[in-house]
Amino acid sequence: MDRTVDIALPPREASDPVLVREAAAEAAAIPLEAVRTAHVLKRSIDARSKHPLIRLRVQVSDEEVNVEQPPLQLPDVHGARPVIVVGCGPAGLFAALRAIEHGLRPILLERGKDVRARRRDLAAINKEHVVDPDSNYCFGEGGAGTYSDGKLYTRSHKRGDIASVLRTLVHFGASPDILVDAHPHIGTNKLPGIITAMREAIIAAGGEVHFNTRVTRFEVDAGRIRDVQAADGRTFNADAVVLATGHSARDIFELLHANGVRIERKDFALGVRIEHPQSIIDAAMYHCTVRDPYLPPASYSLVQQVNGLGVYSFCMCPGGIIAPCATAPGEVVTNGWSPSKRNNPFANSGIVVGLSANELEHQGDPLSSMHYQRRMEQTAWKAGGMRQSAPAQRMDDFINGRVSRDLPACSYPPGIVPYSMDEVLPPEVAGRLRAGLKEFGKKIRGYRTNEAVVVAVESRTSSPVRIPRDPVTMQHVQVEGLFPCGEGAGYAGGIVSAAMDGQRVADAVAVRYGAVR
Repeated sequence: MDRTVDIALPPREASDPVLVREAAAEAAAIPLEAVRTAHVLKRSIDARSKHPLIRLRVQVSDEEVNVEQPPLQLPDVHGARPVIVVGCGPAGLFAALRAIEHGLRPILLERGKDVRARRRDLAAINKEHVVDPDSNYCFGEGGAGTYSDGKLYTRSHKRGDIASVLRTLVHFGASPDILVDAHPHIGTNKLPGIITAMREAIIAAGGEVHFNTRVTRFEVDAGRIRDVQAADGRTFNADAVVLATGHSARDIFELLHANGVRIERKDFALGVRIEHPQSIIDAAMYHCTVRDPYLPPASYSLVQQVNGLGVYSFCMCPGGIIAPCATAPGEVVTNGWSPSKRNNPFANSGIVVGLSANELEHQGDPLSSMHYQRRMEQTAWKAGGMRQSAPAQRMDDFINGRVSRDLPACSYPPGIVPYSMDEVLPPEVAGRLRAGLKEFGKKIRGYRTNEAVVVAVESRTSSPVRIPRDPVTMQHVQVEGLFPCGEGAGYAGGIVSAAMDGQRVADAVAVRYGAVR
């Protein structure tokens, strides 16, 4: 007899499997001694009342139930038909794995380095203010997701099989907790090992992975992709090319546009990173003075309409660090990440303003949003002293139009410098941010404070272009055999949605090849 029950327990009790079993047996009206399996299916935090609870959905059975997932089985594709995958982020990796499942041989081309070698280039950004345009927080094995937290929550439930993506990550080393938690999270410290295991599995099955291979040319003949060429002169031939380059591959966008391959400008968002002491967020969200050790560091999600456009939180990182994510010299870009334990003393989040592409100048130029984005990043670089130091201002000083005489401690490794956000951000962004923050201060007690610091600029929330594709064949609307994919093409917004898009595109490639299994 199987029953699924919902229970709510205090955090300490919810962490004890024995107490969870007892509560689930009682809720299911099954004698405790008869319960052979009490398997947690879902777990979430309910902090609406003064005393937070952990809500659990539990499968209770009087029989032994095998809850282990079957291992991922990849066929041998040595010598099989090749598929080129440009980009080794979530979309590219999951496209490659799905291609192998279909009996195709993926050839991954990654402009950056493997995860281990990539660490040295991240250290150079943090300590020496030197940006390698091919190896940084955005470019390299695993893409931007590797070093931007590993948050797995998505609202894209209709775009693919979320559970399949999560199971795959668990197979390659992620904690099984991600199958259960309402807001699953891996942690930047855990992701490199998972990405490495994925790469090793792809190679073992017969695929190829080429690092330090920046694509500089697409050969298109009679409306059909023929091959791609790399900066080192190598040419890779295939009838199908999956373009999964990520939201920061500006040279790819420019290359496509220069060669007459249709791309479109897209709405995007611009704003700042805001960092609080984690204790302020904990106190507000958990209604406490000191956070219960059985509760994770608190997070928040905020949105406010200002003059018809949204001001909202993005990529909130409890117990996290603000990261320098520029992809070229002469620009400052911020993002955030958290380790798996989320045990740093600060909480940071992007607070951004949605911008319509119709608001921007040069509306006939499909790259206008990208140019606008780049100008803002270059302005932040100049304001930061023409280094990776970021311009910053205390929150209440920004709201009230005061120059900050000093700044609080901040997790951003290259350092922050006092600067007025009104001198960095365009008026239409600064004004909406100011209005949005005032409202956020009313929604979360203690949120509006001069202990919080505003750091510019958060500009890579999504791709500023879309590479249009047919919704059925998933191929580019003009170029047969070219499959735009993931965040860079404008069809995803995070690790899981990008991974699902990679799977969908690989399925479409298999249909084109007649290789569907």
